[in-house]
Amino acid sequence: MLYAAIKRALSFFLLFAFLALPAVFSAEEIPWEWSGIERVVVIGDLHGDYESFIKILRGTQVVDDDLLWAAGKTHFVQTGDVMDRGPDARKILDLLIRLEKEAEAAGGMVHVLLGNHEELNLTGIVFSSNSDYVTLDQFISFLPDSYRKQQEDSLRKKITKLRARGRRISEKQAIDAFWNSQIKDPSAQRLYVLNLNEEYGPWLRRLNVAIKINDVIFVHGGISEKYSKWGLKEINDLYRMELTDICRALRNSEPPRIIQLSIIYRSDSPLWYRELATVAEADLKEEVDAILKNLGARAMIIAHTPVIPQTPRDMQRFGGRIWIVDTGISRVYRGPASALVIQNGDFHVWGVGDENDDESDPAFLRLYRAWAGHPDPFPAAR
Repeated sequence: MLYAAIKRALSFFLLFAFLALPAVFSAEEIPWEWSGIERVVVIGDLHGDYESFIKILRGTQVVDDDLLWAAGKTHFVQTGDVMDRGPDARKILDLLIRLEKEAEAAGGMVHVLLGNHEELNLTGIVFSSNSDYVTLDQFISFLPDSYRKQQEDSLRKKITKLRARGRRISEKQAIDAFWNSQIKDPSAQRLYVLNLNEEYGPWLRRLNVAIKINDVIFVHGGISEKYSKWGLKEINDLYRMELTDICRALRNSEPPRIIQLSIIYRSDSPLWYRELATVAEADLKEEVDAILKNLGARAMIIAHTPVIPQTPRDMQRFGGRIWIVDTGISRVYRGPASALVIQNGDFHVWGVGDENDDESDPAFLRLYRAWAGHPDPFPAAR
């Protein structure tokens, strides 16, 4: 009780402080819970792989051949990490934004959750790491169109002059070399981050960290027992508040106003937490029981930690109470393009074991059920 009171007081204090910030999202409460949903389609980390994304959408009949919403009242969940490692994050975001509107018009919903790679890019620290997360194609795609055109036009003029003097120069190689130097330039990196925040930030910062549909939790990394005591509303509200403040500070080149961060950048936050996917089940069983009880849920769907499955059994832990949907969809990992489909409470897997599986086929895989309190349907994957 005392812990909850402290958290409520902290939430009120931060909310009061946040009122001084410029308005960045509408005052209405952003929903995070839905019930009575018959069909949910869930996919994990995409990491810029547009082609695999399209394959899954079509295979699960979320879209038609023209990539228009075709799933009626279905709820579609993408669990974050659209960004990095692959070339086409922007194309994926553009399609998700369009499908979000089309789904709503049809009585369905598209839920895109924030992943740790969205956090890294929006706050700019993606360039502070030693990892080459941002591919050259992604970097160029999020630069301002005017800047990109200006730089390439100027470079082409220089190439023309050099060729007139007898120099043999490949335009493509010269342009690639230029952008490879730009991606290491702090000024160009800042321009990338600012433009990402300008064009996509208002939409991205409204996204939830975790949601609940019927009695199932959906989140990128996982929710530890600590954060399960907060509840989903507080997780989403405080994360959104802290992220918005950091992005504002970045844009204005000034310190954040929220000094003590409680969720963003933390290794145990719902965007970064891995223990539900990595710790031995015997060592974490009681904690999983407590987490789901605190959240009023029978199962949790997570991503973030890649699991390359041979069968749907490999995607579940703790007797089906935890499902891992990061199956290495991106070509970087060479895993299967897959989706978890929850139909009237039953869990199906599309795309694992037979890449030609079609949900409209009567033989669409086997039924994989994960009932709360039901004996383990399969030996849990380790």
